[in-house]
Amino acid sequence: MHQINIRHLRYIRNLPVYGKIALLAFGLTSFSLLIGGIIVVGIMTRMTEDELGRRLMTTARTVAEQPHIREKVQLPVSAAQDIAYETENIRMINEVSYIVVLNMDRIRYSHPITDRIGKPITDDKDMEPAFAEHSYLSKVKGEAGSALRAYVPIMNTQHHQVGVVMAGLLLPSINQMIWEQRGAIAATLMLALLFGLLGAWQLSRNIKRQMFNLEPQEIARILLERTAAFQAMHEGVIAVDNKERITIFNERAKQIFDIEGNPVGQPIRDVIPDTRLPEILTLQQPIYNRELIVRKAVIWSNRIPITVQGQTVGAIAIFQDRTELAHMAEELTGVKAFVDALRVQNHEYMNKLHTIAGLIQLEHYEQALDYLFEVSERQEELLSFVKERFSDEGIGGLLLSKISRGQELGIHVELDKRSGLTQFPPKLDRHDLVLLLGNLIENAFDALELAEREHKEVVISIEQDDEVLSIMVEDNANGMDECTQQHMFEKGFSTKAADGRGIGLYLIDNIIEKGCGELVCHSSTGNGTSMIITFPMQEGAS
Repeated sequence: MHQINIRHLRYIRNLPVYGKIALLAFGLTSFSLLIGGIIVVGIMTRMTEDELGRRLMTTARTVAEQPHIREKVQLPVSAAQDIAYETENIRMINEVSYIVVLNMDRIRYSHPITDRIGKPITDDKDMEPAFAEHSYLSKVKGEAGSALRAYVPIMNTQHHQVGVVMAGLLLPSINQMIWEQRGAIAATLMLALLFGLLGAWQLSRNIKRQMFNLEPQEIARILLERTAAFQAMHEGVIAVDNKERITIFNERAKQIFDIEGNPVGQPIRDVIPDTRLPEILTLQQPIYNRELIVRKAVIWSNRIPITVQGQTVGAIAIFQDRTELAHMAEELTGVKAFVDALRVQNHEYMNKLHTIAGLIQLEHYEQALDYLFEVSERQEELLSFVKERFSDEGIGGLLLSKISRGQELGIHVELDKRSGLTQFPPKLDRHDLVLLLGNLIENAFDALELAEREHKEVVISIEQDDEVLSIMVEDNANGMDECTQQHMFEKGFSTKAADGRGIGLYLIDNIIEKGCGELVCHSSTGNGTSMIITFPMQEGAS
């Protein structure tokens, strides 16, 4: 028996969604009909009792108000035998079970059992109020079933009570009432079940269509697989619905933002106020490769709207901790530049060694010594200046490499003597400034390569005080026209037709936005370009 039950449970569990909903609808309909039937039977019973009670009271009053009965009930039973005959006629006309007429001594003048006429009732306490001039209904249970009784006092012409009329009627049982209404009940039951099954089929069909014709267990499996995939990702993933409630928040995102517990279902602004994910719901456009500061964590983020059938239903952010991307920034700006600097310095020192070797071979020993002192003094002066004025080795190394790179390209790179950097702006770090300076200087080199100038020059100025950091990179190349200046910060825009171009100024624009900075560009065709960028040194300043 236990195995059969288990088999039935497995069978129900494996039913398609159509079968489950139809079975559920059948059960709910049957249960509803059962409850409704009980209520209806109760109402019918009460209505039947009310109707029979009114009939009984009318019959009892009719008997009590008969003048003949009113007079004869005051006589001995032997002189009032016609009371039984008269009440029997009234009983048959009104379709009641019995009518009993009693005098004030409780002697029966009529009764359905003839042998009891003339005998008193001694054990019926239910009729006591009737002998005190009260009219009422009473429900009693006997051997033949429940019965309803009506008690009415008999009053003479002087308004004195001379007896009591008791009219009784056996109540129909519930089974009798159901049997009498069996046709209507069967029709109602069949129609209810039919419409219930049709409604269940239509409902299950619509639900199945909304679930992409997948069964619940298939949807559960897909959900588990999707959740496991998001949790296994090394990137942080956060998704919200169109009401800004969190729908996905994987473990990596919790680690990056130091979130405990399960924030799914909570408003994103309550968990991470500065995530900037809700703005995607307004823009309805993706934003790729943006660096953001969220809960004091610097992240590299892609934010994308989620659309279903052309409607935006949410947004998702996929991001990485920027510290893990530091090597990428170094690859873009610093590392390549330092490698190029080593190569340039190697060529430069080889040329200088060849010059010194030639002077020695020509036996110009004093000139060789003077040249060696001049070169070493110039290099030592530059190294001392950079080391003294720039506290960060990365920035200093970048500047030295760009100066050497300029010499190789035939470009004089001048570093303003007032330049210096002792600390970074509040929202920026070494990698940001290396990226910014490296791209500004490389753009100047690229512009000078296309310029036909006898003297090519790049001027770099980095000035800082307690309020502002100012960076200027100026060249004497051909400059930019108005159209180029309008589009220069767009990703992918470049005046040079080559793959991978058009990213430098786009990255610079992102850093300026991150550091709440400002850029002023002075450029005109034939007169070179000057880029001036300022950053506030105080948190919250603009």
